[in-house]
Amino acid sequence: MRTRAALGALGGVLALYGAWLVLSRQDPGQWLEIALWLGAGVLAHDAVISGIVIGLGLLGTRVLPDPWRAPAAVALVVWGGLSIASIPVLTGLGVRPDNPTLLDRPYVATWWTISAIVVLTVVVAGLVRSRREHADDPRTEG
Repeated sequence: MRTRAALGALGGVLALYGAWLVLSRQDPGQWLEIALWLGAGVLAHDAVISGIVIGLGLLGTRVLPDPWRAPAAVALVVWGGLSIASIPVLTGLGVRPDNPTLLDRPYVATWWTISAIVVLTVVVAGLVRSRREHADDPRTEG
């Protein structure tokens, strides 16, 4: 309980420090833009991203066998967050012809590689959990 309270207090202090930085270092004309940006992020998360994750989670409980559900849920959250964070580099936002050093990495290939690792991890975890559940099932003992 003390750890949770300490982490909550630390989070509150960091949030206040962040707010102070925004208010002290930005022009007052930018405050509205910042508030809109933050509000749009919350709205996008709560209205779009959460709905997709909940819907896919419910679908997974109906389609996937029990040992595969937890690995698939973790992969969905990891892969979804990775994909959303990668949108700017995957779409080339920020590329400028006068600076060829911006976004000069194989970001699409990297995203595909990490996506394959996530899928492989789900398969391995699902197989391990399936075998463990099968071994623990008293009906399978001969």
